[in-house]
Amino acid sequence: MLVKWIRLTVVDRRGFERGQRKWAGLLGEPGFRGQGGGWSRARPGVAHLVAFWESRAFYDSFMARSHDRLAAAQVGTYKDAQVRLFEHEFDVKVGFRPSFGDVDVLRLAHCQVRQERVDHFMLMQEKVWNPAMAGSPGMLRGMLGRAPGEEFLVLSMWQSAAERGKYRPERVERLALRAQIAADVRAIAGDVVQLEPSWTV
Repeated sequence: MLVKWIRLTVVDRRGFERGQRKWAGLLGEPGFRGQGGGWSRARPGVAHLVAFWESRAFYDSFMARSHDRLAAAQVGTYKDAQVRLFEHEFDVKVGFRPSFGDVDVLRLAHCQVRQERVDHFMLMQEKVWNPAMAGSPGMLRGMLGRAPGEEFLVLSMWQSAAERGKYRPERVERLALRAQIAADVRAIAGDVVQLEPSWTV
């Protein structure tokens, strides 16, 4: 499964949200599995979108045919768009599915991993972070995606912001020490996204 992550700064909120409804046209696209997104809770005006495709071939076909027509409605409503593509490596918890109907909050962690530490980083995701997140109240499901090179996206879906808040900083610090994250990761950028149900396709 291919994961597309888009992060952008919205300059015309009403126009952007109006244009966002046009993406319902994705539903007829071969290989499309789902899309959702919302507003950053830490950075005003920053929006995140995550889309899922069965394969890179289906995604490339969509980009060549229909993308520009759907995207036209949002031209001029945002700036600084950053687009990243990741291949699904494994699930966080079990049974990941790209649906957003039961989700309130997305947590995104974008990790640049040191080349010689990739195997250790992935092992720690599986053995340390996965069990801890799977046991967190309100954490529904998630996945680890990998881009070419040493770039990873950890995406988790949460039932509510209150439940996400139970994932305490001190607990995260303990897990980070156990997983030796400082040795594995060159850079990490994260965000918490309040889902906008009207953006879900």
